[in-house]
Amino acid sequence: MKFTKRMWSTTLILMLAMLIGLVGCSQENAKPAAAPTPAEPKPANAAAKPTEIKAPRVAFVYIGPPGDGGYTYEHDQGRKYMEKELGIKADFVENVPESADAERIITELAQNHDLIFTTSFGYMDYTLNVAKKYPKVIFMHASGFKTADNMGTYFGRNYQASYLAGIAAGKMTKKNLIGYVGAFPIPEVIYNINAFTLGAQSVNPDVKLNVVWSNTWYDPATERQAAVSLLDKGADVIAAYQDSPASIQAAQERGAFGIGNDSDMTRFAPEAYITSAVWKWGPYYTKVVKDVMNGTWKSEQYWGSMKDGIVDISPLGKNVPEDVKKLVEAAKVKVVSGELNVFKGPITDASGAIKVAEGKVLEDKDILSINWFVKGIEGTIPK
Repeated sequence: MKFTKRMWSTTLILMLAMLIGLVGCSQENAKPAAAPTPAEPKPANAAAKPTEIKAPRVAFVYIGPPGDGGYTYEHDQGRKYMEKELGIKADFVENVPESADAERIITELAQNHDLIFTTSFGYMDYTLNVAKKYPKVIFMHASGFKTADNMGTYFGRNYQASYLAGIAAGKMTKKNLIGYVGAFPIPEVIYNINAFTLGAQSVNPDVKLNVVWSNTWYDPATERQAAVSLLDKGADVIAAYQDSPASIQAAQERGAFGIGNDSDMTRFAPEAYITSAVWKWGPYYTKVVKDVMNGTWKSEQYWGSMKDGIVDISPLGKNVPEDVKKLVEAAKVKVVSGELNVFKGPITDASGAIKVAEGKVLEDKDILSINWFVKGIEGTIPK
């Protein structure tokens, strides 16, 4: 046994040695605590000092299956990219509901992982609960706004890509009626619907958008039914903010055009496909894991942009005219450079009230809590 304090006499040393010998080999590695050293007061919200972990055990929690062709598929592609770049293997659990069951699964993962990515908005509170119980584990939550010393958030400004997809849709519609299938009436979905509409209106002021809610992230049958209801109303372009390609497949069957989401969905409806807002998670996941490995990770709220490369649009479909492709590409250059801000005024809501004055820009906090539709959208936002 190693002692931390100097002994006062040889006799005392011998007596202690004999006593230790009687304790048995089970205490062989025990060490008495050193006298505490007074520490400087720590600010209440100060981040915990990161720990260097050369081979972190990483896990992902997915809302759907990696084979959904959309949102979870792209997170899984990001995981594979990170594994290849860093030479490590990560675990994942798929089809985790946004319920108390998520907290159980995240808790189980926290017992034998160093870094956990929870990839859907509805996991926010459950992730925070587990983070408080496991302060030595690092948690990263996608699309939320709550943090802790060992929990950060991350997402991308996919509304920039939605705006560009809207430009293409505004040029492709002949009836000036676009149908949009929204997953859930949360700010993330609402600001993407608004951005899409503003993009369409920038090239076609007469365009109208009709919104219905599927109340699903991944349920192809329900999402298809919602798309069909919009086609029945006369929409000749269907867009969707959900994880399956069911909406654009319905559009193709009816001779309409379709806008996908999350991933390049060309293969699902090649004749109808216009484009999709897409995610590129791989480089970001690689960076976060590297930070953990180097001991430089810190809690933050990351909201990347097209300039960062975390969001983009997929190549436009084969039936999109060249002049439309050039128009979208020119707008993309302006978005990336910062010349074009999607939520720059004047912007009015569906009732005609001015929400963003001319020359002003909607602040991030207002985008992240948005609960209103821009002018030209028909539909309601359930409370």
